[in-house]
Amino acid sequence: MAGLALLPLAAAQARADICAVDALDREVCLERPASRIAALSPGATELAFAAGAGDRVVAAVEYSDYPPEALKIPRVGSHGRLDLERLLALTPDLVIGWVTGNPAEQLERLEALGMAVFYIEPRNFDEISATIEQLARFADTREAGEAEAEQFRREMAALAERHAQAEPVSVFYQVWDQPLMTINDRHWIGQVIALCGGTNVFGELERLAPRLDEEALLAANPEVILAGGRGEDNRDWLAHWREYPSLTAVAQDNLFFVPPSLIQRPTPRLLEGASMVCEQLDRARARREGEQ
Repeated sequence: MAGLALLPLAAAQARADICAVDALDREVCLERPASRIAALSPGATELAFAAGAGDRVVAAVEYSDYPPEALKIPRVGSHGRLDLERLLALTPDLVIGWVTGNPAEQLERLEALGMAVFYIEPRNFDEISATIEQLARFADTREAGEAEAEQFRREMAALAERHAQAEPVSVFYQVWDQPLMTINDRHWIGQVIALCGGTNVFGELERLAPRLDEEALLAANPEVILAGGRGEDNRDWLAHWREYPSLTAVAQDNLFFVPPSLIQRPTPRLLEGASMVCEQLDRARARREGEQ
């Protein structure tokens, strides 16, 4: 009789054996591998594909444009305002939520309706790899996901090693224009700058993405200005800084464009963005040496 009494517990444990701890430090479990995934940020969509689960993604949000196959996925609003009716109609069995990007009340509503919501917020290189591995566990695509995660770890480490002895270069990274915003050293972009031998002129500020005024930037006088823009090939933000010819970055022509999707999404493509940043800082060093 005792053995029979343990059968329901054993069966429940067998059903709920696909578990991972999310960015809110909650254990999320599925009874079976996810087959219908809702990815509620462009980064979440990329990470799902990186985990080998792209063919399981049935819902995405605006600007989920990579890989190209992601463009075919039905949209359920924007990351900042979800179309819950549309999302529910697609019956996902796993929802990938973005801690600081999705409306908390909408994700809580999904949970109240019984959906499994796994919150992500990778803040560094290791957490990007770990998130890929977690999503691969949920989708039962571990081989593909672990291979992608390990390749990202290995190549980022190699890039760091190549620039370990690089001469410091002072850098300003512009994440937005109005209001003017940057990142601190705890942000993954700040970590990319450090990996490439750069010194973030606002790296010690407390906020992850602090607001500034132009006077603060002029006073910091960085040797390099990095910026994206509204779109993948919009260099208007850099053009603005040419109005200040006394800036060192302007005088030395160290105004460099970085496509936002390559560096402002915590996904494996950050490796491509980091490689570009390292090349740009190397160009700035070469120009400095050319003046000597």
